[in-house]
Amino acid sequence: MIQAVPELAPGLDGCVETAFVLKYAALSAGYQGGFPRRPIPGSSHPPGRSHSLESFTLSESSRLEALTDQLGRGIRDLRISVTDRCNFRCPYCMPIETYGENYEFLAKPELLTFEEIERLTRLFVAHGVEKLRITGGEPLLRRELPSLLERLVQIPGVEDLALTTNGYLLAAQAQTLRDAGLRRITVSLDSHDEETFKRMSGRTFGPQRVFEGIEAADACGLRPIKINCVVQRGVNDHQIVDLARRFKGTGHIVRFIEFMDVGTLNRWDMAQVVSAAEIRGRIEAEFPLDPVPPQYEGEVATRFEYRDGSGEIGIISSVSAPFCGACSRARLTIEGQLVTCLFASRGTDLRGPLRDGESDEALSQRIAEVWGNRRDRYSEERAGLLEVRGPDRAISKIEMYQVGG
Repeated sequence: MIQAVPELAPGLDGCVETAFVLKYAALSAGYQGGFPRRPIPGSSHPPGRSHSLESFTLSESSRLEALTDQLGRGIRDLRISVTDRCNFRCPYCMPIETYGENYEFLAKPELLTFEEIERLTRLFVAHGVEKLRITGGEPLLRRELPSLLERLVQIPGVEDLALTTNGYLLAAQAQTLRDAGLRRITVSLDSHDEETFKRMSGRTFGPQRVFEGIEAADACGLRPIKINCVVQRGVNDHQIVDLARRFKGTGHIVRFIEFMDVGTLNRWDMAQVVSAAEIRGRIEAEFPLDPVPPQYEGEVATRFEYRDGSGEIGIISSVSAPFCGACSRARLTIEGQLVTCLFASRGTDLRGPLRDGESDEALSQRIAEVWGNRRDRYSEERAGLLEVRGPDRAISKIEMYQVGG
C-alpha cells in the first residue's frame, strides 16, 4: 500500500480529500519508487530507458519540409501531457464515480521520461512546431517539472512555452516555473462561487487557492493570464457575467468554453451547451464589447474587448461554430501516443518504436506519415454523426485527461 507523502502534494492539509489525494501523490507527483519494473507490451527495450539525446542526428537548426495534412493544415502547436493524474475530479473530465480511490492510473514504466519527451519534441519542432503547451491531467503534480521546461525552452525553433493548470498548486510553484522558462499560463476556473466551484471540481474546498495561484503567477510575470471556464447550462451559466466582472480590469483574459463532448464519460448533452452567441449576448448586455481580430491563424478563441478599454474576453465555440479548418495542434500523451484531434478515438504509438531503438529519422518519418494522413474534423461533423448514431450511441473517444484538453 502506498503511504501518504505530504510533501508531494503541498497545501492539501485540512481537506477531507487529503488521504485520497496523498495516496496518489507518490504516483502522480513523484513517479519514484514502489513501481514494478515490467516490460512495455510490444517493446523489447527495457522500461524506463531510451536512447540518449547524443543519438539525435537531425541538425538542431534544421527544419524539415513543412508538413500538411489531407486538408492542407500545417503542424504548429504541440500539447504535451506530463501526467494522467489530477487532484480535481471535474465531472466533465474525470468523474469521481469512475476515477475513484481505487482507480489504477499508469505506472512509472509506462510514462515517457523527460528525456524521451525532449527527444520527440525536437522531432516535432523540426517539422514546424513552434508552440508548446504542457498539460495533464494536472501537470503541477509531476515532480521536477521545471527541469523539463528548461530542456524544452532551449530547443531551437520553440517560440512559445505555455502550461495549463487547475491552479491549486500554482502559488508555490509559479516563480520556479517562470525561472525555468515558462512564458504563459492558463488556469482552469469554472466558477468563482464557493458552492459551484465545489460541484464542478468534484472537491469540498472552494476556489481561494486558485485565486492565490493566479495572483502569484501575475506577480512573477506570467502575463497575460488566461482563465478558462467551461460553461454548462444549469450548472454555472448563471455566473457568466459575474466571472467576467471579477476579472475585468485585471489584465487577465477569461475565456468561456462551450461544453464539449470530449471523451465518453462526461454525460455530454447538447441541451447543456450554452452557445458562443448566447455567452456573448449575456456579457454584452452588461458590458459592451467589440470584436478583436485574431492574433494568429488558427486561434481557437474568438476575441472581444470591452468598449471601455478595461480588457478582453474570449469565447471558444467548438460546438456552435467549429474551427477545425485551421487546426494546427498535435497532442503527445504521457504514454507516447501521437493524437491528431481532441476528439480522436485512438493515437499512434511513438513510445514503443523509440524504446526499441528506432532512429530519429525513422521516428520523424512516422510523425510525417501520421500528420500527412490526417483528415480529422470531428467538430464540423458532430451534428451529422449525432443525427446518424443518435444521442444515446456515444462514439468512442480518448478521455480529456489523457490528451490535456
